This record gives sequence, C-alpha cells and structure tokens, in this order.
Amino acid sequence: MAGLLDLSMREVAAAIRTKDVSPVELARLSLERIAADEPRINAYARLTEARAMAAARQAEREILAGHWRGELHGVPVAVKDLYDMAGLPATCSSKVRHDHIAAADSACVQRLEQAGACIVGMTHTHEFAYGIATPTTGNPWNTAHIPGGSSGGSGATLAARGCFMAMGTDTGGSIRIPAAVCGTVGLKPTYGRVSRVGIASLSWSLDHAGPLARTVGDCAVTLGALAGHDPRDPGSADVPVADYTAELELGVQGLRIGVPRNFFFDHVEPEVAANVRAALALLESQGAELVEVTVPMTDMISAIEFGLCMPEASAYHRSMLRERADLYEPDVRTFLEAGMLIPAVDYIAALRQRTLIQAAWATMFDGLDALIGPAVAAVAMRRDQPTITWPDGVEETASGVYVRLSAPANVTGTPSVSVPCGFGQGGLPTAFQVMGRPFGEARILRIARAYERATDWHTRQPQR
Repeated sequence: MAGLLDLSMREVAAAIRTKDVSPVELARLSLERIAADEPRINAYARLTEARAMAAARQAEREILAGHWRGELHGVPVAVKDLYDMAGLPATCSSKVRHDHIAAADSACVQRLEQAGACIVGMTHTHEFAYGIATPTTGNPWNTAHIPGGSSGGSGATLAARGCFMAMGTDTGGSIRIPAAVCGTVGLKPTYGRVSRVGIASLSWSLDHAGPLARTVGDCAVTLGALAGHDPRDPGSADVPVADYTAELELGVQGLRIGVPRNFFFDHVEPEVAANVRAALALLESQGAELVEVTVPMTDMISAIEFGLCMPEASAYHRSMLRERADLYEPDVRTFLEAGMLIPAVDYIAALRQRTLIQAAWATMFDGLDALIGPAVAAVAMRRDQPTITWPDGVEETASGVYVRLSAPANVTGTPSVSVPCGFGQGGLPTAFQVMGRPFGEARILRIARAYERATDWHTRQPQR
C-alpha cells in the first residue's frame, strides 16, 4: 500500500475511480505518512484528520454508488495556513492570529471539497506569507536547508509524499519558489483566475492562489476545479475557464519559445543555468522554435514588486501591528514597519510603472507562445545562510536571490509554472519556469508537460 503515495494525483484518481483504491484507506495512509515525517520536516501548522476522514468516507460511498465527481474525488490534499476552513484556526503560522477561528470556508476550500478532495491539513507558511524561508519547516531533501517560501510547508509535504496536491499563494514567487527548491511542480495562474476570498492577504494587487503538485497534469486538473469568476473578490476576472487538460499531450512542435538574453540568466548558479539550458535544448529537439528575446524593463521589476507589496502589506496589517506588534517575528515586523514609511507618491509611481511593464510584456509575447527561464537563481540555501555572494563579488540577500526571477510574473500578472529539471549543488533540486500570456495557462502547461513527459525528474524523491 505504501507505493500508492508515490503515484501522481491523476494516477491515484484513476485507481479510485475503478474502485481499486479506497479513499478511506488512502486518507489513512496519507495521515500516517505525515505523522511519521512531522518530527523531521514540520510541514503542517495543524492536521484536519476528522474532516479529511469524513470526506473520504463520503467519497467512498459516492464512488461505490457510481457517482464519481472527477480527479480530485477522494484524493488527500492540503491547504496553506492562510486559507480559512470553517470552525478551524487559520493562524498564518503566526502568534498574532493565535485566536483566529474561521467563520466560513475560503472559496478555494469550497471548490476543492465540491470536487470531492479530502483536506488532510493546513501547511506552514513563512509568517503571513512575508518571506521565502518558512523557518518552521525543513526541506525534505536536506533538512538543514530551507523549503522555500512562503508556501514552504506545501512544497515540503509534497516532496515527502504526504499528500497529492497542496495549495499555496504567490505574491512574489511563493508557489514557484518552494516548488523549485523542493522538486515539485508549482503553478501561479493569471492574476484574477482563482478567487482569493477567505485567504489572508499579503499584497492584494500581487496575490495569487494556486496549486503545488507532483506533476503538470495534477496542477492542470486542480486549476480546472479552482478557476472561475467570483464577484466577492474585486480582483477576480470574468473570463471563460478552459479545459486545462485538453492540450496537455499535444507536444511543442511548431511552438515559439522565448529565451531571455538578459536578466533571467544573470547571477544564477552554474548548475541551475546549465539544467535550464538543457531543458530548452530538449524542447527544441521536440520541435519547438527557440527565439532569443530581450525582456523589457527588467531594471524596474524589483522596485515595482517591493514598491507595491510593502505598503499594501502594511495597510492590511495596520491594526494588528498597532495592537500586537510584539507578537510578530522580527523579520516580518521590520518589513511591515518599513512599509508604513513608503510615501503615497512612491506607491502611485509603482502602480504606474506596473501598467507600463504589463504593456511592454504584452508586446514581447506577440509571436511567442511562452518565455522560459530559471524559476529561481539558486538551489535551497542553508537555513542559517543569510546571503549569497556571486563570483563577481555581488552579495545578495536570500529574498533577492529567490524573488528576483519569480517576481516578473507577479508584477505582470502573467501565468507561470515551475517544473523540476535536475539537481545542483548538494544534490538539491533545480527548476525552470514557463511564463505565458494572461489566461494562457493551457499553453504553458502543455509546454511544461512536453518536458516532463520526456524526463523523470518529477518522479525523484528524497531519501527517507
């Protein structure tokens, strides 16, 4: 039975549908694996065992009666500790919200459970999603290293085979960063594609909700269940939802993929760059046309990202910071207090510059099906390592190292999927990201799947 946890979500869903696998036994197996790994990894803020088992029993009854809801039905999944689940704490991995009990389910939890998923727990985040380390949690490949963040618990439990999909949020890369450094797939959809109702905010104009999973197909299935307009979310887009699995196996023959001349390969570990270029070569061998492009306005990306995120985060936390400042972790409190000092004219300038960069990227994508570059600049840093010094002497903070390459898709709102592509220093995972036009998830998932189908990196897992 233990081998079931090594399957992808779509593989185990097929076995559930044919009644070869019991959702109840699968949920128990998942919870047992989590319990065994928690002393070492600490991926979960809390388990939701009673709710998961009730959902599993209901799924089993429905499937035995011939009522199969789809590929999430009876499958153990997790959500980040920002997502409200009615009657349960949602603390954002923070002492500040130790007394917060959700009154209702978040929109994503509602949609997952409508699809029949069994939510086994709520995963740790860097406090209030404001960081890339998730210091409570270890990377399963080497627990002395970070699991990435802010959705670090989601990346860690997936790599450790604790569940089959885990929800994250992505404001500056917080789905793709943990996916990249933990060796899983992570999908940040287009801004407005997935409702954020009932999810604690970091930065309302940059926040995205999306899945981390074992495979590209698992992310496609999950997005299909989550996507859609929600009038309760002011940022939600009223755009038709595609069948994200329809194009998955069509390959890349004739597709035009942009390869950045600038920015994306600057200050990147050699092993990371080499693995990404090997992935590009593989896609070219399958019939894709590689087109060198100059990515516009890259010098503005970090300033726009932090110029928007910091004041928006501080506005959200204003009352909590006034009442409970002493309960914040020092790094998060420092960011929030600094955000209070950013002048309104600077925030407005960042809004204006974002409009310009979005227009420039739209022009760049004319004639391109996607843009591919490294997902992050380095493999997972040691948990006690504050900076990286590059060969040219440039020293960069941890947040700079990991957010630098993921932030463009947040600033522009474009979809991006991170895909494992080998290993780098210390035997730690590397990844590339496929970025596309707004609401072009089906195309980037198709490209990512073509690479995944030709390789086995997504099947590799840490030693236990």
